[in-house]
Amino acid sequence: MGRFPQGFIDDLKAQADIVQVVQDAVPLKKVGSSFKGLCPFHTEKTPSFHVNRDKGFFHCFGCATGGDVVKFVELYEKLSFPEAVRLLAQRFGLEVPATGDPERDAAADAEREALLHVHELASVYFRAQLAGPSGVHARAHLDARAVRPDTAQTLRLGFAPPQRESLKRHLLDAGQPLDRLLRSGLVVDRGGGQIIDRFRNRLMIPICRDGGSVIAFGGRALAKDQQPKYVNSPETPLYTKGRTLYGLHVTRQDIRRLGYAVMVEGYFDLAQALQAGVQPVVATCGTALTDAQARLLGRFTSKVILSFDPDLAGQSASARSGELLISAGLQVNVARLPPGEDPDTCVRERGAAYYVQSLKQSQPYLEFVLDRAADGRDFGRDAHRRAFLAEMLTVAARIPDAAARDQFADRLAHKARIMEKVVRDEIRKAAVARRTDVTTTGSTPVASVRPAEKGLIWATMRDTTSAQAVLSDMDPEDFRGLATASILQVARTLADFPPDAVPDTLSERLSADEAALVSAIAAEANAPALVNDCGLALRRLRYERERAALQDEIDQRQRDGTPGALAEIDGLWQQKKDLLQRIEALVR
Repeated sequence: MGRFPQGFIDDLKAQADIVQVVQDAVPLKKVGSSFKGLCPFHTEKTPSFHVNRDKGFFHCFGCATGGDVVKFVELYEKLSFPEAVRLLAQRFGLEVPATGDPERDAAADAEREALLHVHELASVYFRAQLAGPSGVHARAHLDARAVRPDTAQTLRLGFAPPQRESLKRHLLDAGQPLDRLLRSGLVVDRGGGQIIDRFRNRLMIPICRDGGSVIAFGGRALAKDQQPKYVNSPETPLYTKGRTLYGLHVTRQDIRRLGYAVMVEGYFDLAQALQAGVQPVVATCGTALTDAQARLLGRFTSKVILSFDPDLAGQSASARSGELLISAGLQVNVARLPPGEDPDTCVRERGAAYYVQSLKQSQPYLEFVLDRAADGRDFGRDAHRRAFLAEMLTVAARIPDAAARDQFADRLAHKARIMEKVVRDEIRKAAVARRTDVTTTGSTPVASVRPAEKGLIWATMRDTTSAQAVLSDMDPEDFRGLATASILQVARTLADFPPDAVPDTLSERLSADEAALVSAIAAEANAPALVNDCGLALRRLRYERERAALQDEIDQRQRDGTPGALAEIDGLWQQKKDLLQRIEALVR
């Protein structure tokens, strides 16, 4: 039986939280920086079994048994090494590479090492360019954004010159073969023999694994008319965006020491947070948080403060990210910033003290999500209470701790004016259903997506110009309640991008599950529906939803029967009439 590639084993150990694995078998108590319990491998009355999450190993001072997370599963489950690896990979959602060919596995390890070397050479080159004469505009950009030189050095920022082949020639001169440069993603084949640099005239942000090795880059446009604003490395044998958190290599020790992490969205958000003295910060870099990233962060802390943009997209990202982090067993708070600001602009315009205070005043996530879901709902109406409860059940089902679920149920019941016992029973049913539903993977099946959604996504990837014309005429309310709402929201933000940049940019800004769904839809040979018809269908769906809500309000006023309620009916009827006219206009 062949061995597993060392790179895969390293990834598995990074993703598999040893404390979480051991706690399934042994009750542990946190003592200082490690965890302690009774050894499962010999009989003892006084705990001598220690687990160190930071270093990823266990050791018993009584029987001297010890090792890493794979060794623990081997010994406790009485499995072979390959069986233990497969069990852990299945649990933590990693695909096990084929084994049986030691030469191929060794070649895969050698390939990863070679790609690491290429990325390190590129990083050094970009930093030299930033410091040299050609980097004057990039340095001016950093100055304008108040990024200090010491911060730029800490984050290893650089500059990619505007020439089409400057990095390519540098790496070829350094002895790197062209096929390796193509596999690294640092150069791209444009066809017709044109192999050019992926990053040109861009501020370069290295993306590192938590140990510090450069595995990818983000490139920020410097010219005003340069689109897209950001270009990122593609996924490679080194880099999977859904398993990487930007800045963790710089801040992980501070996260461990302080016991919490501040999660922001962008590169410059992280830079300004660092300059504000907020050391335990990491960034998702504009992509949706994934289960793997939540587990990765859980290796270093048990508490996270989300500090995203306060707009609708940022609030939605906070809600989605909070659910994942809560599900991973982390305590989550949400920081609120003034409208129109993000951590970057907040620190620059209001100062470090203001931003730090916003973190200190952050709201517990479950309170945040309750307030957000309750906004605009009238809990005197049965339909609004039912909708609110249904939305909150999906959140509650992800809370792993039963006591925390009951506390959430109490707050939910109080806000929605529903009996606590009823809410608790519903939440427990939802939690059980989630645990027993083996098909729940967090992804959306293609079959569950409406034809209009599929058609608009297909056109975004395959007939981009037509899709952009439709998307530019839509607004976020048109997507509310759709299975692909988050995908279409992102696609709408790309309506002004050059069409040929949209498919790659869209995929980069989505979660792994969302990107897989988009790929599946785009793989269909023919358009699922005409793109213009798709926009009209989704707009009509929105109007029908709003019409039903108005009818519900009218019915409620009629049941109330009070003079004030009856007086409001005329206005509601007029609103409903206006909606019916809009619906009729769509089908003409």
